[in-house]
Amino acid sequence: MKRKSLFALSAVVVVAAAALVPVLWSGSDYLHNGTAVAATPADQAALIKKGEYLARAGDCIACHTVRGGKEFAGGLPMATPFGTLFTPNITPDDQYGIGKWSQDDFYRAMHTGRSKDGSLLYPAFPFTSYTKVSRADADAIYAYLRSVPPVAVPSRPHELKFPFNNRNLLIGWRTLFFREGEYKADPTKSVEWNRGAYLIEGLGHCGMCHTSINAMGGPVNSAAFAGGLIPLQNWYAPSLTSNKEAGLGDWDIKDISDLLKTGVSQRGAVFGPMAEVVHNSLQYMSDEDIHAMSTYLKTIPQKDEAPEHLQLETSQQFGSELLKQGQKIYADNCAKCHAENGLGMPPSFPPLANNQSIQMPSAVNPIRMVLNGGYPPSTGGNPKPYGMPPFAQALSNQEVAAVVTYIRQSWGNHGTAVSPQQVSDLRSAPLD
Repeated sequence: MKRKSLFALSAVVVVAAAALVPVLWSGSDYLHNGTAVAATPADQAALIKKGEYLARAGDCIACHTVRGGKEFAGGLPMATPFGTLFTPNITPDDQYGIGKWSQDDFYRAMHTGRSKDGSLLYPAFPFTSYTKVSRADADAIYAYLRSVPPVAVPSRPHELKFPFNNRNLLIGWRTLFFREGEYKADPTKSVEWNRGAYLIEGLGHCGMCHTSINAMGGPVNSAAFAGGLIPLQNWYAPSLTSNKEAGLGDWDIKDISDLLKTGVSQRGAVFGPMAEVVHNSLQYMSDEDIHAMSTYLKTIPQKDEAPEHLQLETSQQFGSELLKQGQKIYADNCAKCHAENGLGMPPSFPPLANNQSIQMPSAVNPIRMVLNGGYPPSTGGNPKPYGMPPFAQALSNQEVAAVVTYIRQSWGNHGTAVSPQQVSDLRSAPLD
């Protein structure tokens, strides 16, 4: 299970997931073929329902389902700097899925990153986060996956470059980057804060996108949640530790919760892969869990400065020319929705003035939004979202650079100018 992640021209936040309602196996529960079975049909139905919620919260369907394919049948290609991985079939099919997996096998995969046969799993499967998930929650997810229709579709072999196709190399990777262990509550914090921490750091695996990775594909733990460019996706996951990016220290809990639950708020909206996360996952979470996640996110320690990211520099003179050109392009193409003063008409049309995601050191997301457009997710709380039209065919690289420069430097915004070369580099970027 894994989830995609990211965001763009408006406020950006997070991916998350999981419920904390414990499942207590009573003495009347029993084992059947190595699988725990609840004492009564009603108990089993409740367990499966809980597991469905957790699987939805973890956005398992996003990576284990090919668009238009059977749910959880796997086969989704995941491009990495080391080659292409293909997600496995996790339906209860005996030959190709997890039909012969026991409850212990499933928990071991979640908790230790080892498959049924003991082989090491590649960390595209976020076991470094899932290790924090409780046994009760892992058992519930297992019960749900055992209840879905089996699909007889074989898993595709990975296509990794040498030497990364040698799983033994993962031993060294795990030594450096993996610490096994379930989440331990902080007794100095509230129950709600701990629940939020469990959801964000565990099943939600938010750090996989919001933490930069190094050349070995491991997280830069010293910069946890400080943001980074997602390899090969060409979307920037903003820092959650800086109010100059997506840090939420000055946000109201309601605005954070609205953004996670519906994809829009008075502070902005989510676009790009993050919109898929809200659509597939977060909108189905309970209000209590969303509030807990928001509570935790708001308390992530903030730093004075956002992290530095590689950015092509534009001379001051050329930047001034772009700013002047961008003002006219904005008036002709953008002001109708986002207003001449950049305040927009939230939540339908996000504000651009005083919007952290516009001013971040990395201009990747606003460039991509102007080029490709997009929609916030369609959710129960916002079933008919307003969209952003694409301008890739209408505007040249310099014109896109000009209008993005204008919105980054107007109405009190303090972003840097954007180079046409940056726009050119992102024109051919994948759309998801």
